[in-house]
Order: sequence, then C-alpha cells, then structure tokens
Amino acid sequence: MGTTRFIFAGAAALSLLTSSAFAEDMTGTITRIDRLNGTISIQQMQKGTVGASAGSAGALQEYKTKDAAMLDAVHAGDRVNYTATETNGTGTLTKLQKQK
Repeated sequence: MGTTRFIFAGAAALSLLTSSAFAEDMTGTITRIDRLNGTISIQQMQKGTVGASAGSAGALQEYKTKDAAMLDAVHAGDRVNYTATETNGTGTLTKLQKQK
C-alpha cells in the first residue's frame, strides 16, 4: 500500500512539472487578437497524425503574451510558428513568428 501511494505521488508530481516546464514549437493560424488585454487565439495545426491531411486543425487555444509587442507583427488569419508554456492552466506565448 505504501509503495503504491509513493508511485502515484511521484507520477502526480512529474505531471505537474512537465505541464509547466516544457515548451514545444507549434504551428497554427491566428483566429483572434486582443491587443488591449494582450491575448491571442491560435488554432493549432496537428502534426504527425496518421491518416490526417497536412492542414488538419487542432485545438483552439487562447494565450497571454509575454510581451505585448509580439502582437504588432501579426494579424488574424496569419499562419505562425509559436512556443508556449502553461502554468496553472494559463498558456503564455514565449515566441511568436509569422510564417513566410
């Protein structure tokens, strides 16, 4: 019983650490920008899914920006590469680059 609790506690701690610590490069399309609040909504593009087309849309996610100036170079409808982290359920963009 004690070993089981230890394993579950370790797994829970690891999942908390990985959700906020890892940032992954992603690709998506900007659907909405709120410059007043410093937020942006991005439709993530799925990658590497078996049987899916290259343009398959994934989840729509709203992010806060690390720096409001990140939003000056992009517009709704732009395809972007971005990196985001999540802490306590809030996503924050750490990198935002318009695709050419």
